[in-house]
Amino acid sequence: MFRGSLVPLVTPFRNGKIDDDAFRRLIEWHIESGSHGITITGTTGEPAALSQDERKHIIQLAVETSNGRIPVMAGTGSVHHADTMELTAFAEQIGADAAVVIVPYYVKPSQEGLYQHFKTVAESTSLPVMLYNIPGRGGANLEPETTLRLAQDCPNIIGVKESNKDFEHVARVFHKTRDIGRDFGIYSGIELLTFPILALGGAGMVSATGNVMPKETAELFDLCEAGKWAEAQELHYELTPINDAMFFETNPVPAKTALGLMGMIDPEVRLPLAPLSDANHRKLVDCLESYRLLPAAVAAD
Repeated sequence: MFRGSLVPLVTPFRNGKIDDDAFRRLIEWHIESGSHGITITGTTGEPAALSQDERKHIIQLAVETSNGRIPVMAGTGSVHHADTMELTAFAEQIGADAAVVIVPYYVKPSQEGLYQHFKTVAESTSLPVMLYNIPGRGGANLEPETTLRLAQDCPNIIGVKESNKDFEHVARVFHKTRDIGRDFGIYSGIELLTFPILALGGAGMVSATGNVMPKETAELFDLCEAGKWAEAQELHYELTPINDAMFFETNPVPAKTALGLMGMIDPEVRLPLAPLSDANHRKLVDCLESYRLLPAAVAAD
């Protein structure tokens, strides 16, 4: 089972194309900063703005760049079942360490539809599979009973990333899956719920904040893992303003803007996403300055 800060990397663009060099630099930075893993072409990686070939390209680039130094979890999910199957097969072929498969968005499948979708994907691959539940974007919620059913029936489904803000739901997922007879990881996909999910026994987090503060995000997990709960609680509160800033507007616009200000990438996004508004840009600069994340020249402006 994967544990720790599994950072959902942005997909850097330059002049409308994927910026391979910037992407490689990001991966090297995460390795140096102590991130426990990276996820590729998840929500923060703008998968809906990428073609199938572009998603394959960036998964391959991540695997080649990491070269076994850090786990690469490939986001292979889509609204289209056949595309999900194709991407998952490609991720296995190219050497990714796991597949992250989102609840298909827009179509609002039934629980039986979700069960059959995930089961078919899991049975098609030898890769570990992480379910990804994000009802705020997907329009459908993977219910605890369905998660339990999948965990029981599919041994290579190793956990679920919960981006459900309903903490009662998350607590029920913990309760349902705790006695299945094997490790099953629950990962926080909500930044402000990371600490309480880790306190319940969560396996880690997939946090947009890890894009801009990878060292501190990994440290939060490490402190919890070491049982240093008071220190972890304090770090949780210290990270709250930057967690909020990552959602001034739709993710990943603030994260890419922040990385642009930090000199890591071009902040370009693809339509229908748009650049950060002037008002939120000023708020983001102030937040980054408070954490001393900006180069001196940018901070001086």
